[in-house]
Amino acid sequence: MQIYITLLFLGLIIILMSCELFTNGIEWFGRKLNFGDGVVGSIFSAVGTCLPETLIPIIAIIRSAGSNEDSSIDVGIGAILGAPFMLSTLAFFITGLSVILFNKKRKSGLNIRLNKKIFIRDMKFFLVMYSSGIIVTIAENFNVKMIISIGLILMYLYYVLLTVKYDKISVDRLETLYILKIFDAKVSLPAILLQLTIALVGIISGSYIFVSNIEGVSNLLQISPMILALIITPIATELPEKFNSVIWIRKGKDSLALGNISGAMVFQSCIPVAVGIMFTSWKLSSTAIVSCILSMVSSITVILWIKVKNGLTPLPFMLSGVIYIVFIFYLIMSVFY
Repeated sequence: MQIYITLLFLGLIIILMSCELFTNGIEWFGRKLNFGDGVVGSIFSAVGTCLPETLIPIIAIIRSAGSNEDSSIDVGIGAILGAPFMLSTLAFFITGLSVILFNKKRKSGLNIRLNKKIFIRDMKFFLVMYSSGIIVTIAENFNVKMIISIGLILMYLYYVLLTVKYDKISVDRLETLYILKIFDAKVSLPAILLQLTIALVGIISGSYIFVSNIEGVSNLLQISPMILALIITPIATELPEKFNSVIWIRKGKDSLALGNISGAMVFQSCIPVAVGIMFTSWKLSSTAIVSCILSMVSSITVILWIKVKNGLTPLPFMLSGVIYIVFIFYLIMSVFY
């Protein structure tokens, strides 16, 4: 038991340190290419940190296409739909909790400073794309499914173009590139890319160490691997996004923190869903549909809060945490009853 627990903590430490490297490196990468918080948070950071765990179910689905491995396909579909759910509930909750914990160190305190127009735009993109992916499950015609999946890919490209078009260059002073503290060199694109590579390798390795030890813990505690995996594994696979946002919240860079999450939500609702529609029958279970509905409820709650209050505080994010707990309770009830 001790070795499993030790490795779990080791995985967490590696992920946290790698995310610190990543957030620092991706800010410098954006600055070097003359991009602002919108592109850095919603595209570079969002896609960079969610790409590793996104590739796993996509590869599994493509390899299982044309075979009878229904269980692998079901797991792949569950992973594709589970990522946006985790981001719109647990990631939001952790972000809100971070604002509360660091409020005395933040200049804005409990007020979350962000570009409301861009954030709401991201959330609307997510809601439209995600709901399209859910509705297409009732379609029987193959051509209809192909049109929707191609449409999702094209819409993501349109989203990227909009983000770049309305991006504003950040004037905030950046911390020294961490890798230069070791080698004492000038900030250059190769140095930035080296730090980002080290960070991504660390994120992937840490996540692998964490997830691979869950089964060992479940066996020793005689807890169903399914229950433990449903509760812990999704948390682990989305840890990079959560840690990145916590780091940026602590530094008062709220636009980057929320852009990291909303950008990942848009990506996850477009590209992986499009692949799932293309290469599977795309029949969603009742559990998957419940998670999708709760994800959209959480997202709509945050949007309405911003529109009504003309600002954002941690409270709607706390409600997102309640929604996550409701889903966990639903999972447990569905397994035992």
